[in-house]
Amino acid sequence: MLQNNLELKSKIDQLWNKFWSGGISNPLTAIEQITYLLFMKRLDELDQKKQADAEFTGEKYTSKFEGRWIPPEYRAKLRDGDTQGETDKKIADGKMYEIDKRTLRWSEFKHMQAEDMLQHAQGKVFPFLKDLNGAESNFTHHMKNAVFIIPKPALLVEAVKTIDEIFEVMERDSRVNGQAFQDIQGDVYEMLLSEIATAGKNGQFRTPRHIIKLMADLVQPQLGHKIADPACGSGGFLLGAYQYVVTQLAIKAGTQNLAPDEDGFVRTSVAAALTEKAQAILSSSLRGYDIDATMVRLGLMNLMMHGIDEPHIDYKDTLSKSFVEESEYDIVLANPPFTGSIDKGDINENLQLGTTKTELLFVENIYRLLKKGGTACVIVPQGVLFGAGGAFKALRQMLIERCDLKAVITLPSGVFKPYAGVSTAILLFTKVWGPKDKLTQPATEHVWFYEMTADGYSLDDKRSKQEGNGDLQDIITKYHSRKPATPDQESDRTAKCFMVPRTEIADEKNNYDLSLSRYKTDVFEEVHYDAPSVILDRLIQAEVGDVADAELAKVQSGIVRELLELKGMLA
Repeated sequence: MLQNNLELKSKIDQLWNKFWSGGISNPLTAIEQITYLLFMKRLDELDQKKQADAEFTGEKYTSKFEGRWIPPEYRAKLRDGDTQGETDKKIADGKMYEIDKRTLRWSEFKHMQAEDMLQHAQGKVFPFLKDLNGAESNFTHHMKNAVFIIPKPALLVEAVKTIDEIFEVMERDSRVNGQAFQDIQGDVYEMLLSEIATAGKNGQFRTPRHIIKLMADLVQPQLGHKIADPACGSGGFLLGAYQYVVTQLAIKAGTQNLAPDEDGFVRTSVAAALTEKAQAILSSSLRGYDIDATMVRLGLMNLMMHGIDEPHIDYKDTLSKSFVEESEYDIVLANPPFTGSIDKGDINENLQLGTTKTELLFVENIYRLLKKGGTACVIVPQGVLFGAGGAFKALRQMLIERCDLKAVITLPSGVFKPYAGVSTAILLFTKVWGPKDKLTQPATEHVWFYEMTADGYSLDDKRSKQEGNGDLQDIITKYHSRKPATPDQESDRTAKCFMVPRTEIADEKNNYDLSLSRYKTDVFEEVHYDAPSVILDRLIQAEVGDVADAELAKVQSGIVRELLELKGMLA
């Protein structure tokens, strides 16, 4: 994680300070502007890498910076059937203009003088970026209202210089430490996003990358699965699913010597074993939604910087009446907003829980989004596991009866620090019965519980890397090898993980309570204490040293005398 790379963290802090002193003090505005610059830089680097790879392999590749670009407002003046001569005449007459795309590369414009660089970035590079995927693309649609508002030439020059330095550090770390460049880039982006708010905006906060990888390893998405996140923020879960699938394809293709990362997860780069067809299938299968237009743009650029050319992230409230998708997805990965609420009149009428609490509505909505046989892995506040309200119980009953609730994994409260200290849990369930199906028998037979006590990082605000990776890999291994208890052998309820039968969870005493403490057997160790007289002798010795007992009463008073009196009473 970035917290452990002091040089990189220092560079990020420098960048923030430059924007703050340069007049952009709103963190959300600053990160949006920084992301535009990161995107310009990464776009140029990826394009040059693809060009080099194509030359090496002999494959055809058309650079994004090849040819000339006509801005959209001028393209509208062209008529179908215009010859090149007619277009050239309009350009010559000043009715339109075109730009050599090479001048829009980061590596080209970063050498300009300050005033020229700002005008070029504002008037040409940024409009080109917004128009990158064509007028009809999802990216262009959501970038329509985006603005480049870096106010001062000096700020842009300093920001460009610092971003170049950040990329140099990332490249060096990638070579020296063997960590994938995209993972380091993910750390940088995570650090930037953490500045948006400390406790989260509308209950949102960043999900640590190693927790996303854990959840991806639990659900094991495959190429061809339709994957969604209905509250995707910057797209971390979509990216986690993408990287998991790419890694599995690389392994199947025979890629060897893939070393685990610092958290014990095996991941490889986007380019490995990913054919053009597989890339198209994978890109088209990822869907994200968010109610914050800025986060939608950040998510789109985040995925594009990681090699997904046409990401599908849309501005939409997935709890509202306007969202009509149902039974669409094979996998849903999400960390939806906690403790939020929604206007009762705008709640989708297909949601039946009768509550305005978003942490409950999102889980019900995720259940509806899944195809039959589809699986969800969702982070919820632990209150969802035991809340006494009618909507809480109804949701848990739905997860037990209409879904196969496979696992409840409780997380320590420090996992989301420094953003929040809330205690959370991961719910892993597969949809078996639809909401309108007649229920003939409950879908869940047993629920696997695991109590995570460590995730490989300190649980304070610093979240420093600790030795080992905590319980992360143990969770994955034991989840995939879990077996229900048999009538002759019950699951050991004193262990970190154990199985509980549905009948016990649903009985009158437990009433669908899913809190781990409800079923865990606490182990109390018998502690043997010294006799009171021995303890008193130890206290007296600590006070008087080697003074003989015969002389003690003559020379001592106060606490020692009282201790002696107490010892005498015990004789």
